Amino acid sequence: MGQDQTKQQIAKGLQLYQSNQTEKALQVWTKVLEKSSDLVGRFRVLGCLVTAHSEMGRYKEMLKFAVVQIDTARELEDADFLLESYLNLARSNEKLCEFHKTISYCKTCLGLPGTRAATQLGGQVSLSMGNAFLGLSLFQKALESFEKALRYAHNNDDTMLECRVCCSLGSFYAQVKESMKIALQHGDRPLQALCLLCFADIHRSRGDLETAFPRYDSAMSIMTEIGNRLGQVQVLLGVAKCWVARKALDKALEAIERAQDLAEEVGNKLSQLKLHCLSESIYRSRGLQRELRAHVVRFHECVEETELYCGLCGESIGEKNSRLQALPCSHIFHLRCLQNNGTRSCPNCHRSSMKPGFV
Repeated sequence: MGQDQTKQQIAKGLQLYQSNQTEKALQVWTKVLEKSSDLVGRFRVLGCLVTAHSEMGRYKEMLKFAVVQIDTARELEDADFLLESYLNLARSNEKLCEFHKTISYCKTCLGLPGTRAATQLGGQVSLSMGNAFLGLSLFQKALESFEKALRYAHNNDDTMLECRVCCSLGSFYAQVKESMKIALQHGDRPLQALCLLCFADIHRSRGDLETAFPRYDSAMSIMTEIGNRLGQVQVLLGVAKCWVARKALDKALEAIERAQDLAEEVGNKLSQLKLHCLSESIYRSRGLQRELRAHVVRFHECVEETELYCGLCGESIGEKNSRLQALPCSHIFHLRCLQNNGTRSCPNCHRSSMKPGFV
């Protein structure tokens, strides 16, 4: 079966599928898969089969076709096809509740070089990762992923993605609400504070700032009561983002300054990084170059102090989506840099690195 005939049969299957003749559509696509020699056509029909089995709830079949699609993408040697197929593999594992695998495949998607499909599919990758984090009850990471997916949706006017993210946020809210009930029953103040912070972040991500502010206030009261200074930093960071959304930049900077003092007291470099990044964006929008440069310099100092850079190429880790590798000695490098370096020992401390792990 040639390229033109493959396209015709794929289109025929789509017509059948859209008219609710699902089994007939599957038969057409399966025949294409058996007879077509066109790799691009095979890739497309595998995508149709993945989607169809997903919507029918046949998740094991969905996974089977996603695995075949990965192999086809590798034969095509095209980064766009690889991104799409890894996303389908992530979704398949998400449906089967293999959440650790889902996160791993999503990270692989994010680690691929820049592609034409990245803008279109990046939001869906973030959504799938958020759902996986939610399945593992990692609420803060889930919310961060959902927020990224929402930004993709808004930037690309993707109303369908926005709808799917909102559905996931609804599930997120329900889980946090259930956790809050348990925290209240057991008088668990730290868990209550975390739930209130999550509630506030959800409302902020939805643009409901009127509800977010009092939730942040309640979370701050408990964080202060139990002496959780790092929790206070997280609350103040959320409050600052709310003020930025309201264009009240002076109030945002006040919250950031309070958070910076606390972050420095506890020596939390990661929080300081986030705060310097937010300050940088505020001063950049105001065109205040002196203040902007000060925060850029401080950001890079924090990167060096936390060794958040590759010891081979010198690039900051986290500024770009790259696959990382941690060696037994705990030093971290870009995977591509280690492969190009060709050594079996750590370039920093020269200890043996026979059993590396991926980050």
